Amino acid sequence: MRNQWRLLLRLHSAAKVSNPLSLHQVLSPSSPQSLPPSLLLPLAASHHPSTPSTFQIPSPRHFSSEISVNNEVSDHSLVIEIFSKSTNNDEIQHQLESNNVNITDYLLLNVLEDLKSNPDTAVKFFDWVSAREGERLSSKGYDLMLGILGRNGLVKEFWDLIGVVKKKGFRLSKDTFCAVEEYFQREGLENDLDMLRILDLDTEVESVVPGKVSGIIRDNVWDEDVEKRIRELNAPFSSDLIATVLENLRQEPSKALIFFRWVDESGLFKHDEKTYNAMALVLGRGDCVDRFWNLVREMRDAGYEMEMATYIEALSDFVGMRMMRDAVDLYDFAMAACENKPPSKSSSDCTTTFLLKSIISASVDQLDMEMELFSKVVKVFTDSGNVLEDSHVNAVFKSLKGLGRVGDCSKIMEVMAGSAGFRFRPSSALQGKMAFWLSSLGEKDGARKLMETLEASSGCKPDSMTWTSLIQGHCVAGNLDEASRCFENMVEILGMASGSAAVYAFQVLVTAYCRKNEAVEAFRLLCNMVTAKDLKPSHPTYKILIIKLLVQNCFEYAVQLLPLMKIHGFPPFVDPFIKHVSMRGTVDDAMRLLTAIKIKKSTSNSVILRMFEAFSKAGRFDEAQNLLAICPRYIRNNADVLDLFASMMMSQKAVSLSPAAAVASQ
Repeated sequence: MRNQWRLLLRLHSAAKVSNPLSLHQVLSPSSPQSLPPSLLLPLAASHHPSTPSTFQIPSPRHFSSEISVNNEVSDHSLVIEIFSKSTNNDEIQHQLESNNVNITDYLLLNVLEDLKSNPDTAVKFFDWVSAREGERLSSKGYDLMLGILGRNGLVKEFWDLIGVVKKKGFRLSKDTFCAVEEYFQREGLENDLDMLRILDLDTEVESVVPGKVSGIIRDNVWDEDVEKRIRELNAPFSSDLIATVLENLRQEPSKALIFFRWVDESGLFKHDEKTYNAMALVLGRGDCVDRFWNLVREMRDAGYEMEMATYIEALSDFVGMRMMRDAVDLYDFAMAACENKPPSKSSSDCTTTFLLKSIISASVDQLDMEMELFSKVVKVFTDSGNVLEDSHVNAVFKSLKGLGRVGDCSKIMEVMAGSAGFRFRPSSALQGKMAFWLSSLGEKDGARKLMETLEASSGCKPDSMTWTSLIQGHCVAGNLDEASRCFENMVEILGMASGSAAVYAFQVLVTAYCRKNEAVEAFRLLCNMVTAKDLKPSHPTYKILIIKLLVQNCFEYAVQLLPLMKIHGFPPFVDPFIKHVSMRGTVDDAMRLLTAIKIKKSTSNSVILRMFEAFSKAGRFDEAQNLLAICPRYIRNNADVLDLFASMMMSQKAVSLSPAAAVASQ
């Protein structure tokens, strides 16, 4: 679990998300409060490779680690072009704003990577960012810029930036050191090469001290002798040193806490944001949770904020140990740190979704507690100015589906709507998906509750798409009475303004009835909706229903649909009728068919001829003659009809004479 969230943190500070979010920005810290100015502290190769970050929300135009993955690629090339061509800062600012470019950590690092061989543009870009958001530049950003300066012969600028890096407590990475060393050596810059190697030697010495301190603490019971041995190391206590010692003692949280308190009480170092966060990481475990919360509150009272890395790791640890109440309390604590700051899309979206899914997965047997915690997370998230969107809801419902708990969807939806209020806006597509999930799995009560919840929610009332999906789901589950009821409700609520959606939903419903061999029920429903609601079924709906009624030998119902088709402007669907009547129908059936398809008080000659031909092919010559006998005169005297019957009589004679001819030949 921890590794998953470390990956999430890396992705967040370097890369769905498909969609921007709103809260904790991964930012670099302010300078340590008690940092000796002459001390060079580690940068890239320390135990904390990424610069600590705090819960801060920048304004949209400011440098931040806010993620917008979809725009990063295009923004990357655009930023390089802007800084290459623009001549002054005002022009740069205007170009960035007009192109809606937000310079994020990820964007900054990628731009510097591409400017390794273009130091002038790199310097202009880095100086522009430094002048506006220098405190938020990460260790990686400084390291990349040092490499660009050192490899391109900007030696003075390189050493000037090294001074800034020392004050911030960062260290030169090994890769950058080697690249700059190679350049100094190649160019014969002996003095600079010596200074660089001294710098690296100091860094190596500093990296040994934390190991010695943690070794002394780990191998002994804490007493005065341990304190004496640590003092004898003459180590210059700094944020990095203490954080590294605490990291080394993670498996022994009691000793780590004793060391943390001793350093402060002995006057060796006044704890800052970095050391508080390092101690919080050590205590963020099940057997130290009370001490964790005491430390976190102490840190807040001292004016320090929880770093993003600390929050994510502690949250993932709590979730991994199924300490869901502590996980939710930590989430609340973190979100409260952003109070009174403008909301923007950030990693809070990732952690919110993660936490909601984790609550669902961890509290299967404790529904009341699950609903309580779920409701709290939703309320905290939306009270911070965020909106519950499809990504959150979809993730939760997928988890429920995976756990076989689709029936709980309506409860979760109710909690979301109740806790988020007007900030709950699932899209029409997502509403339809949820409605289909519930109804298709036979969760009639859950589906009904879902629709009631949506109806009661502002801004997300179910539309025709949602109703259609609901009806489809009930049809899939075979709950046709419920599907019919839902269709009637749809028409009642939306009216016939739903137009094609209502027509399509009705076609789905009729098809489902036909598949269950309940075509007569579908016929009654159609007649009722046409009469009472002025529904105009689609042409395919009429065809499907006619075919199924005839298959079920319900000619008397099927033939009644032909006049309705005519009223609704559709051509008569006579093919299945002709086949049915010619094979098994009566003369009266044929007459009813011809009467039903009359156009302007007369029946089409082509239909009449086809009817007689079908009787002939079926070998029912008597029925054809009986039908002709009761037809109107214009039919009986029709030349094509007379020719057809003459041909039929000749064929009949040939058939009757053939046995006699066979006998004579013998």
